[in-house]
Amino acid sequence: MHRIETITSQCGDTGLARLLQAACRAALTGGSIIRQLYDKPHTIKMKGTINLVTEADIASETAIVASLNEDVPGIAIMAEESAEESPGQPADRTWIIDPLDGTTNFAHGFPFFAVSIALVEDANPRLGVVYCPMQDELFCACRGKGAWLNSDRISVTKTRFPVEALVATGFPYDIHARLDTVLRQLRSVLPKVRDIRRAGAAAVDLAYVASGRLDGFWEMDLKPWDTAAGWLLVEEAGGRVTDFAGNPYSTLVPEILASNGVLHERFINMLRG
Repeated sequence: MHRIETITSQCGDTGLARLLQAACRAALTGGSIIRQLYDKPHTIKMKGTINLVTEADIASETAIVASLNEDVPGIAIMAEESAEESPGQPADRTWIIDPLDGTTNFAHGFPFFAVSIALVEDANPRLGVVYCPMQDELFCACRGKGAWLNSDRISVTKTRFPVEALVATGFPYDIHARLDTVLRQLRSVLPKVRDIRRAGAAAVDLAYVASGRLDGFWEMDLKPWDTAAGWLLVEEAGGRVTDFAGNPYSTLVPEILASNGVLHERFINMLRG
């Protein structure tokens, strides 16, 4: 709990610190369940051709929702496994939860996945938490107060040239319908950067941009629970988040581009290419 106390003590706003503490506790609770189930046989159901849900998604979501309702009752909740397929604008104050971002990775024993929790007010995240249970890494951000990895402040890179940049992307579930666009973007970006990673968990990719492990990330057709927490992490770490054209981002926008800010216009031009 020491890292949570260290982070929340820097929030300033007592009410926001209490909410961040609740989100951290819920994320750690969900992450603990996922970690316990990681090397066990999985129950897998298909939500689409390549879109999975496992017993860990359900168990984590149940525990997270119970934890938040116990600590800070009365706040609306939008969680992936209980939300509509095409969610609308969140209520004025809403927890947006992905109980297991990177389910395919989890199901295959690839240890790159996370719990993602954000508190959104008036369509903007006020706080965000991304917890990677296999690495025991807790990424947190408070609007206007900064971002942290465990107890340490984090910031985006200062990389100035694309050739020095390590970037990440993800592929949409309807890849067959989007294949031409995905390949066009890869052809445009790959020759200009140091390398590209595609690890399959948008929340973690965004946390990695915030912490300086990546210089940029882009993906299309994500849901609010994939991006709400990571969006705030990147901005509070000094980065920039928009759509592919550079317009302001929101959880209803079907595409996201996150970067260290310095390279942002370069990435916009590449994605147009």
